[in-house]
Amino acid sequence: MRHARRLWLLLFVVLLLTRLCHLQILWAEETLPMAAAGQMLLGKVLYRDIWFDKPPMLAAFYLLSSAQAGWPLRILDALYLVAVCWLAAQFARELWGQHEALWAAGLAAFYLIFDLPSAIIPVAADLLMVAPHIAAVYLAWRGRPFASGLAAGVAFLINPKGLFVAAACLLWSARSPHWLALGFLLPNALAALWLWLGGALWSYYDEVWRWGRAYAGQTFVSHPVANGLLRTGNWLGFHAAAAAAAAWCWLRDSKSARWRWAAWAAISMAAVAAGWRFFPRYYLQLFPLLILLAARGMVLLGRRRAVVLVLLIVPLVRFGPRYAILARDLLAGRSHEWADIAMDRDSRQAARLAASCAEPGAALFVWGFRPELYIYTGLPAASRFLDSQPLTGIPADRHLRQSKPVDTAFVIPHRAELMRTQPSLILDGLGPYNPALAIERYADLRPWLASYEIVGRTGGTVIYRLSADPAGRSLFQKR
Repeated sequence: MRHARRLWLLLFVVLLLTRLCHLQILWAEETLPMAAAGQMLLGKVLYRDIWFDKPPMLAAFYLLSSAQAGWPLRILDALYLVAVCWLAAQFARELWGQHEALWAAGLAAFYLIFDLPSAIIPVAADLLMVAPHIAAVYLAWRGRPFASGLAAGVAFLINPKGLFVAAACLLWSARSPHWLALGFLLPNALAALWLWLGGALWSYYDEVWRWGRAYAGQTFVSHPVANGLLRTGNWLGFHAAAAAAAAWCWLRDSKSARWRWAAWAAISMAAVAAGWRFFPRYYLQLFPLLILLAARGMVLLGRRRAVVLVLLIVPLVRFGPRYAILARDLLAGRSHEWADIAMDRDSRQAARLAASCAEPGAALFVWGFRPELYIYTGLPAASRFLDSQPLTGIPADRHLRQSKPVDTAFVIPHRAELMRTQPSLILDGLGPYNPALAIERYADLRPWLASYEIVGRTGGTVIYRLSADPAGRSLFQKR
């Protein structure tokens, strides 16, 4: 018992240290739920007062760190990752034994450190769903369909792909699907009741499901099948050590269990392919299955595992040096020079400029997908729109390079709603990257924007401040 506690303490310390290397960085996937959580802490109701296109538990997770960047966020991240490793180890232990449990914890921790940073550093929807995914299948395997359904229902409140988790649980709960369904429905019914009591149920449908359907229904990838095959091959190559061990396990496992592993893989791959985008973070849907089979495969390989372990050099060499560089920058007190975080650096610079222009009681509106600006400035949102997706109809995964909306039915009413607000500051974080989508290019917004003057610029942000006449009244108030 004492050795086990030391092991988990060591695992937490290692995971925490790697997360602390990103102490002064915010990744795009974590900024919107953090900003939404920050507004919730100011008394606003999600969906009713905050436009948010993800399920509610994603924003609720960031309440645990008080929606604060820096130490609170990275400690929370590390605790969550330890929970993922523990769940994987617990499942592997009951499936096979202690050796497999140790391998499951170790492999999970390794890939949660040396995978693609933008996929595994931010605890976004795909990563946050990993823990309930493992728990749901584990409980289904143990013959507890109701509890399995509860875990799958929680997964669904984090990510719509939780439906695929519930489908995977059916592989072990086919004789009692009603209990699985009841467990799945219970947390979602409670969430729906909470939304209804807060006057946010219809807004939840509109923002998460209507917008989500428009987003998923139109891919920006010109050849999605070829792109999917290429990215899947790249993912398998990067995870070659775990993939090889998992394949060995599948070949050596009993035939009665083999079909369930294959079906779970097929269901998870269908979730990855949904929307035909194949972003690296989507492959986290395969993470629980990969880690479990790889852990068993490492044990079955015996001494031959040394050949497979050599393949871990690929992710280690690719991202290991970056941790050393980030740690060295932190210790030296200098800013990070890394192309992957150029926009985050610009946001920090723009936030400093904006803060110098802000008066007491100032409120902020951000044009573009730059929710980190709310976090870095510490200013409240002037409207319920934390980014410009609902105002342009163009998703954030394409608006830096493309200008074609996926849905236009709601953008005019949304822009009319925006013009009824009076932000003290407007930060256009999109126009410098895609001039066709600059806030000044929208004709219906120009009369409203005329009340503002440009008071600063960075490489990627234009800062507008509400103008005032000599009597001290804003032009907006005067009109």
